[in-house]
Amino acid sequence: MALLRWRPKSEISPFRDLLGIQEEINRLFDVMTRRPFEGTGLFDGEWAPAVDIAENANSVVVKAELPGMTDKDMEVNILGDTLTIKGEKKKKEEKKEQNYYRVERAYGSFQRSIALPSQVVAEKAKASFKNGVLEIEIPKKEEAKPKQVKVNVA
Repeated sequence: MALLRWRPKSEISPFRDLLGIQEEINRLFDVMTRRPFEGTGLFDGEWAPAVDIAENANSVVVKAELPGMTDKDMEVNILGDTLTIKGEKKKKEEKKEQNYYRVERAYGSFQRSIALPSQVVAEKAKASFKNGVLEIEIPKKEEAKPKQVKVNVA
């Protein structure tokens, strides 16, 4: 790399070469992280949806991102204190004449098991699916709810 004197009004920027270095580091990182996992399925169509798990006084709420899916593509089960979401995101047939530069969207079957943080009443669980987000609300058992005891101060 040649040393050039930076002149503010010229087209030469001192940060121009930094962008090239970052792109090269990103490319090397991609190569190094993918090669050991080739053939294991981690990059061959298996994926797991991102989830948020929250707890309030009365219930546990789980939200899962499932873009491009319908409620018929997934199954939700609660067994004991474990919530399992499984399904398949199908890839729609693409036109053959397109040349892709990058494909990052994941397709294929998935299964995500989540240990619930409290004792819950599975029979009263409610699920809704809107705008690609699955929301599951599971009420807590009465004994798992926080109790408030009033203390009289004399």
